[in-house]
Amino acid sequence: MKELRVMNLWSNRLSGKLPLYFSNLKQLQTMNVGENEFSGTIPVGMSQNLEVIILRANQFEGTILQQLFNLSYLIFLDLAHNKLSGSMPKCVYNLTNMVTIHETSLFTTTIELFTKGQDYVYEIQPERRTFDLSANSLSGEVPLELFRLVQLQTLNLSHNNFIGTIPKTIGSMKNMESLDLSNNKFFGEIPQDISSVTFLGYLNLSYNNFDGRIPTGTQLQSFNASSYIGNPKLCGAPLNNCTRKEENPGNAENENDESIRESLYLGMGVGFAVGFLGIFGSMFLIRKWRHAYFRLVNRVGDYLYVTLIVKLNSFRRN
Repeated sequence: MKELRVMNLWSNRLSGKLPLYFSNLKQLQTMNVGENEFSGTIPVGMSQNLEVIILRANQFEGTILQQLFNLSYLIFLDLAHNKLSGSMPKCVYNLTNMVTIHETSLFTTTIELFTKGQDYVYEIQPERRTFDLSANSLSGEVPLELFRLVQLQTLNLSHNNFIGTIPKTIGSMKNMESLDLSNNKFFGEIPQDISSVTFLGYLNLSYNNFDGRIPTGTQLQSFNASSYIGNPKLCGAPLNNCTRKEENPGNAENENDESIRESLYLGMGVGFAVGFLGIFGSMFLIRKWRHAYFRLVNRVGDYLYVTLIVKLNSFRRN
């Protein structure tokens, strides 16, 4: 079987560890052993020609092999619903076909695929790029290299224990159609750069520790509130239980104008009070100033009185 290229054992009741001779299948391009009861660790020494690896819904445990990220032809990796633990390898991801489009000799195969929140019967095509690690016990930060796989169309990391923030480089994943990061421990703000992912048809960020405001003016408001629930510190449309008020730029400008006006009035009031107390307080405390002030008032009053009488007499004579 050294020339075998496609292995499809999908949905049987096969159990035990994968046989060692799998590593001798150097021409293997599609390896589908999903929906079985295989156990043990992911086999090492797999074919470098693998384009599709489906180990979904088994009992595999241990860590994810670094070897999987050096398969330059790989376009479809599904390790979901196993017992994998540890963190993702921090290495250079040599997944060439997930960065640039190359012609492949992939044999089409039909599987059941979980994407966009639903199960589909799906025919794998050479142009489809999928990365699914959901429903395991993986932890630690997701390496930045994963978010540089710009040809990915489906990324599912849900139901693990991943931590960290969503990097701004997610904006370069413009072909992404389905993104599921739900039920992890991600935190921080949702980057504005995610608005560049314009083909996004399914998004689920629920049940994490995201905070701040959901970026506005993007397609992110077109998703249901269920895409964001379970993040108590996250605010903004489409959430109905927003813990912070939405800011309206027009209202913000009006509030700034009101603040400036109130400060001006307050300054004028304080200045008047200080001036009034400075002058009349001094006269109250210093006798000479007080007497001089009253003499001045009397002189001014006498001058005005005399001037008024002279004007009236002149007016009567005329």
